Amino acid sequence: KKGVLSNISSITDLGGFDPVWLFLVVGGVMFILGFAGCIGALRENTFLLKFFSVFLGIIFFLELTAGVLAFVFKDWIKDQLYFFINNNIRAYRDDIDLQNLIDFTQEYWQCCGAFGADDWNLNIYFNCTDSNASRERCGVPFSCCTKDPAEDVINTQCGYDARQKPEVDQQIVIYTKGCVPQFEKWLQDNLTIVAGIFIGIALLQVFGICLAQNLVSDIEAVRASW
Repeated sequence: KKGVLSNISSITDLGGFDPVWLFLVVGGVMFILGFAGCIGALRENTFLLKFFSVFLGIIFFLELTAGVLAFVFKDWIKDQLYFFINNNIRAYRDDIDLQNLIDFTQEYWQCCGAFGADDWNLNIYFNCTDSNASRERCGVPFSCCTKDPAEDVINTQCGYDARQKPEVDQQIVIYTKGCVPQFEKWLQDNLTIVAGIFIGIALLQVFGICLAQNLVSDIEAVRASW
């Protein structure tokens, strides 16, 4: 539904490219791959089976390449993540779905801003300039606030004036760590799980390629005996 996340093209800074097309392309590729594998196996069509295994091999190679490049250019990826989050901070009040996404991220990672709470100076409602007449001036969204287990109702005004306090006092009221460092910490803490998931996906793809090639060999062997 267009209008939901209506500013997504601008915040991703992809020159007007709408990321929705990416979902359509991925969905189309998955459909073609699944169709070729399923029909190829049911009808014993060697062309479709070869297409399936080659296509799956290309995807596996691309994933492997992406993993290597992500490791080599991890600093560049960190900079792009920082840039992306800050763009979202600027547009925080422009789209309710984007706002909910940022709030969920900050609550889940227990973070505030890209590298710290002061990143919210980029937003016109939260910046600390003297010309800012907003009640939220020098504050942060409620999702930056530390949670009190005894509170059942969310206090949406808990971040008001939070950044006017000394840094020691800020740590009591809000999360002062940025989302980028927190994400890095989460990856380090869950490295075994993340690596296991990627290895499992890779093994499934290799297994699918082997099964397709084995079926092709069996079909060609039977046909050669006719």
